[in-house]
Amino acid sequence: MKNNTWFNLLAAALLASTSGQILAHHAFATEFQDAEGEVSGVVTRVWWTNPHIRYDVDMTMPDGSIEQWSLHPPGNLPTYRRENWTQDTVKEGDTLLASGNLGRDGAKKLYATCINLESGRQLGRCVSPGATQQVTADPTADYTYQSNEYSVDISGFWDNRYMFRTTVDDFEPKPMPMTAEASEIYTGRVFGDDHVLRCQPAGLPRIFGSPYPVEVVDTGSHYLMIFLQDNTPRWVYMDGRDALPDQPLTSMGFSKGVWQDRTLIIQTTHLAAGWLDGSGYQMSGGEGTRIVERWTIADDGLTIGRTMTIYDDLYTAPLVRTRGSQRGNANELLESPPCDPTIFYNEMMEAGRLDDILLPR
Repeated sequence: MKNNTWFNLLAAALLASTSGQILAHHAFATEFQDAEGEVSGVVTRVWWTNPHIRYDVDMTMPDGSIEQWSLHPPGNLPTYRRENWTQDTVKEGDTLLASGNLGRDGAKKLYATCINLESGRQLGRCVSPGATQQVTADPTADYTYQSNEYSVDISGFWDNRYMFRTTVDDFEPKPMPMTAEASEIYTGRVFGDDHVLRCQPAGLPRIFGSPYPVEVVDTGSHYLMIFLQDNTPRWVYMDGRDALPDQPLTSMGFSKGVWQDRTLIIQTTHLAAGWLDGSGYQMSGGEGTRIVERWTIADDGLTIGRTMTIYDDLYTAPLVRTRGSQRGNANELLESPPCDPTIFYNEMMEAGRLDDILLPR
């Protein structure tokens, strides 16, 4: 892509149309300045992370030298998903032109409010302004929640220390029925492979075994479950809906439930790959993993016996984990402090393995 006159004029117009919107970005004042510019070059690396992505670009200067720039588009992964902007939309080796606000103190970074691809596609606020400026809600629709009249009421606060045991190698059957691939992954694991150490969500199936409390709210169409561990929400849909065609893989997956007498049966799919527990047993994720839970409520309504069965392509038999819950005092529901990975990264740095963690394998 050449830096021709048409592209320069386009970039100037785009900058003029977006300069009034960028100030809402939470880190703008500390990272970027009002001065605007453009970067054109070849993408050398894609950092597809939440909440913010980044593109590294090599820009060839008039004297033939190469400057390395980083582009920081506004928005986050949910925003990009609505715009059909995926990890593969911009790939290493692509050539692009980006316009936006320059980094402070001479930093070679750009708050890329508009990205122009060789295909002619544009990304960013030159296409979508980001914030909704008008009311689009339907005034005739009922957006409120109305709880169901189930014969069993599980709403309220539950203490998961009841029947607790450490979530490390707690699966049945024993020994773990690993495939050859699972065994190779398990044998080759090293400290640092566990994503939870980096303060990424524990997700399912690990949070099922957590001793932290959970609060359950019956919204009618679904149960909203708030786990105190990492302040993690979970939606268990009770209205029969299926996952969306483009349902993303997440740490908690997509869950739907149904009552059978006093047992709530929950099936979860669309899980991101991860560890089954702190021991390092790998979970396939995606189409390779399905989890079924059975929550059986005691006749007096004071306790729940919970059983989780994991069906995963890496194992030759289903894996079973059991736990319990009992009614607790909602006054004990305190917000969980944020996870701090400082100690973990210090240990990685001391071991000379920081690049193993920061750079993808």
